[in-house]
Amino acid sequence: MRLLQVDENSELSLTDDLTNNIPPYAIFSHTWGKDHEEVGFKDLTIGPRKTKAGYRKLRFCAEQAARNGLQYFWVDTCCINKSDSTELSEAINSMFRWYRNAAKCYVYLSDVSTDNHDQVNSQSWESAFRQSRWFTRGWTLQELLAPPSVEFFCSNGKRLGDKKSLERLLQEITGIAISALRGAPPSEFSIKERMSWAKTRQTKREEDKAYSLLGIFDIHIPLIYGEGEKSVFRRLQEEIDKSSRPVQGRKCAKMIH
Repeated sequence: MRLLQVDENSELSLTDDLTNNIPPYAIFSHTWGKDHEEVGFKDLTIGPRKTKAGYRKLRFCAEQAARNGLQYFWVDTCCINKSDSTELSEAINSMFRWYRNAAKCYVYLSDVSTDNHDQVNSQSWESAFRQSRWFTRGWTLQELLAPPSVEFFCSNGKRLGDKKSLERLLQEITGIAISALRGAPPSEFSIKERMSWAKTRQTKREEDKAYSLLGIFDIHIPLIYGEGEKSVFRRLQEEIDKSSRPVQGRKCAKMIH
């Protein structure tokens, strides 16, 4: 797991790939712009960064983390070397845990804005919040559920609230049970209910519709991009069935006794 930090020259830099003794960190949740607009892994090592539109989001995350006393933060656009298939597979299979272990999760809603007054009036942004693209994306489901602390910010950086203060609104938008939003493990909910949380969500690559659910079902599968949605969901269902069988067996044994 690579983390971002602000170095002594006030530049963003990546740590080594950490496996042990991972320091407290913030984690970022957002919707991607066009690929050429986002700051990628190579941009932080050899390429341009400040000229890209996505750089503003990285700076926002760095500044917000610093306000919360956190030196390190993680952003999906640039903390994974996606040209390394092994690293990409490990990251996707670990991502739910990375979000769950984060000290803070900042949700940046690029399509929600507020005026410049100090007081944020919910009536001025609630309609846009309900319609935000963030709620339609496959990956943001786990980013909502996994972290214990999730804070929402509009495009100009103003804080709108957190998962607790906005839970009724979040429940209405997503259909996810309040108890799940409050941190109940996904395993406490039926397979059917968990699948319903993702039913209308979309991903750029069709296989990611399944891969974005791995943490929700606490399973791991190899990544095979190009196999298609039908094939990957068949593999996903097979692993879900395997993982649920022992639990069902124990329940049956209790009923017999």
